[in-house]
Amino acid sequence: MTEPCPDRRAGPPVGETLSLGPDSCCASGQSRPMDAARRAVLRRRVRWLVAGTITYNVAEAIVAVSAGTVASSSALVAFGLDSVAEVLSAVAVAWQFASADPERRERAALRVIAVSFFLLAAYVAVDSVRSLFGDEASHSTVGIVLAAVSLVVMPVLSGAQRRTGRELGSASAVADSKQTLLCTYLSGVLLAGLLANALFGWYWADPVAALAIAAVAVREGLEAWRGEHCC
Repeated sequence: MTEPCPDRRAGPPVGETLSLGPDSCCASGQSRPMDAARRAVLRRRVRWLVAGTITYNVAEAIVAVSAGTVASSSALVAFGLDSVAEVLSAVAVAWQFASADPERRERAALRVIAVSFFLLAAYVAVDSVRSLFGDEASHSTVGIVLAAVSLVVMPVLSGAQRRTGRELGSASAVADSKQTLLCTYLSGVLLAGLLANALFGWYWADPVAALAIAAVAVREGLEAWRGEHCC
């Protein structure tokens, strides 16, 4: 029978140091060190997930910014720029896991992810306030379809990243999954806003909800900066 993972809140036993690295049971969910073969599999999985995230978000950014420009929709343009922030976060994780010793690059990767959260929050907040007092956006079928597709794709990517990152004990991979999950929230906000505008003329619905998302982004950025995503 294996010993349960100790409660981190209670602190380590006297005379012992609680390991928070990738081999600890709190990080990996195991009571023994992870073998090299399993770690190699998880690292490859992280790289594939990051590649998929970057590819999707580049396409998403191009479509969103183009459709937003045509429809004069600041919400769509902001959504496209959110995709750029997501790419920045994913590139940081890709850079980390391109190393033979990813753990040495983890803090730097976490700082890049945190900055991407802060930049996203700042832009969404400013753009939301401006949208409340700016020109009303026109209907965008392309934007509605894009938001609906992202609402399906992003949770799948985020869940896979989070599970892999937690098993590997990588705070940066888990933080990147939070960035992807935030994109899911923004997809829902965008979809609701575009539908409300198209069906009821409620142009203010999207920017008001987006302000709440900006607050969440700030919180997630602070957690990434402090490295609190792993366990």
